[in-house]
Amino acid sequence: MTSDNQSCFWDPPKDFILLGISDRPWLELPLFVVLLVSYVLAMLGNISIILVSQLDPQLHSPMYIFLSHLSFLDLCYTTTTVPQMLVNMGSSRKTISYGGCTVQYAIFHWLGCTECIVLAAMALDRYVAICEPLRYAIIMHRPLCQRLVGVAWLSGFGNSFVQVILTVKLPFCGQQVLNNFFCEVPAMIKLSCADTTVNDATLAVLVAFFVLVPLALILLSYGFIARAVLKIQSSRGRHKAFGTCSSHLLVVSLFYLPAIYMYLQPPSSYSQEQGKFISLFYSIITPTLNPFIYTLRNKDVKGAFRRLLARTGRLCGR
Repeated sequence: MTSDNQSCFWDPPKDFILLGISDRPWLELPLFVVLLVSYVLAMLGNISIILVSQLDPQLHSPMYIFLSHLSFLDLCYTTTTVPQMLVNMGSSRKTISYGGCTVQYAIFHWLGCTECIVLAAMALDRYVAICEPLRYAIIMHRPLCQRLVGVAWLSGFGNSFVQVILTVKLPFCGQQVLNNFFCEVPAMIKLSCADTTVNDATLAVLVAFFVLVPLALILLSYGFIARAVLKIQSSRGRHKAFGTCSSHLLVVSLFYLPAIYMYLQPPSSYSQEQGKFISLFYSIITPTLNPFIYTLRNKDVKGAFRRLLARTGRLCGR
């Protein structure tokens, strides 16, 4: 092996070029505006959900504990990726440092796996609420919810730690160009100039575990929920039961469908051109829509917002 090759294999690159849509310069300004507006809406919407869940006593139930963590995850999701995208779109130098790239994909994968488990915990909460309503307070007590959330965060961190350890060992030869808006593990594996069999296999196993196992639990929970709802005699009762689940189902669909497409395929066959726009969807569009889905379709949250606004108005009036 030549000294050049040894340098290539042992010296980490200083930075990466994030292409984004630099091959379509006419799209940069409209996309910049869309991202900026979406980011502001995501921040306002998710912060509002967190505040109202903490301040309104009627929203201290397990469902809203999970919803607060979901909103916090979405806040972190957008903040991890969108500011860097906006900076790159607003300048001609579309780069990110090697360290910044590592931190970005480490946090991104940590948050993604944590959200998978939080969504599964929310499905469990809905199952108990509909199928075991008389035992709901006994089963879904606050310590259990806190343990479930703790498991979600620790499991997500464990997955991210493994991915980072394997990815930082990869050599990157030649021009370090990522055809993406931000750094992700599949794109990094695709860019490497070494044998990535171990990385491919590890990514496939861990993602299958963190995506498919929670998704299977969610589908199983909703299978039992559907059976219970169909046994309800009154149409009003069925409608109410469905209403408590519809928001969560919509959020699950928005999160899981892109994730399944992105990660349940070998990174060697990963299409960066398609993947970068799907990444853009679940890094900004989904976190922006989630608080509005829960606000517009949930009477308790809308009522809490009205009470909070009324309380704020009275305080301002003084």
